[in-house]
Amino acid sequence: MMNWKSLISNKRLGQEGRHAERHDDRSEFRRDYDRLIFSAPFRRMQNKTQVFPLPGSIFVHNRLTHSLEVASVGRSLGDDVARRLLERHPELRGTFFEEIGNVVSAACLAHDMGNPPFGHSGEKAIQAYFTEAEGASLREKVSPQFWSDITHFEGNANVFRILTHRFKGRREGGFVMTYATLGSIVKYPFSSAVAGDKGKFGFFATEEDTYKRIADEMGILCFSEPGQPLRYARHPLVWLVEAADDICYEIMDIEDSHKLKILSFEETSGMLLSFFSEEQKQKICQRIIDENITDNNEKVIYMRASVIGLLERECVEAFVQHEEEILNGTLTGSLIDHISPRLRDAYKACVKMSVKKIYNSKPVLDVELSGYKIIETLMDSLIQAAVFPEKFHSKQLIGRVSSQYHIDSPDLETRIMAMIDFISGMTDVYALDIYQKINGISLPIV
Repeated sequence: MMNWKSLISNKRLGQEGRHAERHDDRSEFRRDYDRLIFSAPFRRMQNKTQVFPLPGSIFVHNRLTHSLEVASVGRSLGDDVARRLLERHPELRGTFFEEIGNVVSAACLAHDMGNPPFGHSGEKAIQAYFTEAEGASLREKVSPQFWSDITHFEGNANVFRILTHRFKGRREGGFVMTYATLGSIVKYPFSSAVAGDKGKFGFFATEEDTYKRIADEMGILCFSEPGQPLRYARHPLVWLVEAADDICYEIMDIEDSHKLKILSFEETSGMLLSFFSEEQKQKICQRIIDENITDNNEKVIYMRASVIGLLERECVEAFVQHEEEILNGTLTGSLIDHISPRLRDAYKACVKMSVKKIYNSKPVLDVELSGYKIIETLMDSLIQAAVFPEKFHSKQLIGRVSSQYHIDSPDLETRIMAMIDFISGMTDVYALDIYQKINGISLPIV
């Protein structure tokens, strides 16, 4: 069984054994949060698609606003779990366990930083370039492990790379985050070799030793045999990060869909109120009347807040009830799968409606189609430049790549990964701009 005292480690990657001078009273985990929120990769999420097209006259969520909301819910989950479990484990009082709200909040803040432009369509375009397009010819030129990584390219694994990899000009340890925060980010703690049909994994080969080091230090259970691909249990706080994300993206997408008139008020209120008993529904509706809320958007906001609060409490209860299985690495599914049957059914009904009416709506499909084509084109041009850097046009393209990436490496795999780093780090707007310039659609105006 994993041990809470080892799991909540404030040791920093790249600063092991060093004592840094402090000028304030922030905890190490609060420093993680602040370090992330002031970082360039975090700011770039302001111009990355969450689900719907980036806002015009109607504001909907982007990756940045989504991450801030997930971090808020994650802090509540962590604080409430800590309060409940301290009653069960009084010996944890006065330890870092009391700070798990800060750890979960920081991990939530970072959870989407590795996603490429245009959401999942951008992710699929990167994968497909190597499995269905010109990139397939590279299979015999790279190692099997590297091939597995790039053909399963994963935003989750890319977060861990962004936070830990030593890019040019960056210090050892990348963002120099605490072990606890880094462990809490890795949703799929295994290599791409065992990713399975879903293609999800937690770290690229280049960061595998780093994950192994922090996991072993914290006592995270390892399930792989010597010589086999790495497979670990989840760090327990991953369950809370995942729950915060599940709650926010599903419920907030419903609110956005109402604003965009994809869902009617009747459909939206029906889905949100389905989480409550008849008595609770009456109280919510009466409260809306008593507070004189007449605007339908404001009514939806009130209902949405009520649902998020309810789901947060249910996920805390599920975590506390299944603590032993979580620490043994035997719990399956997600915390949402372990809430009360009525609420679980209501959540699944929302997911079903979202797939039918939201994720297949015209605005969403338009973004996916356009985004896929843009990333497909960037991959084709920039990966070919990495493979044949001596060509004239390749030199022109390489000149656009940020100096932090190892595009001048003599190693082919390093150059290919540098281009993937460059593309995945782009905002939607920047990716569109480079796409237009590569295709001669736009010229700089002097």
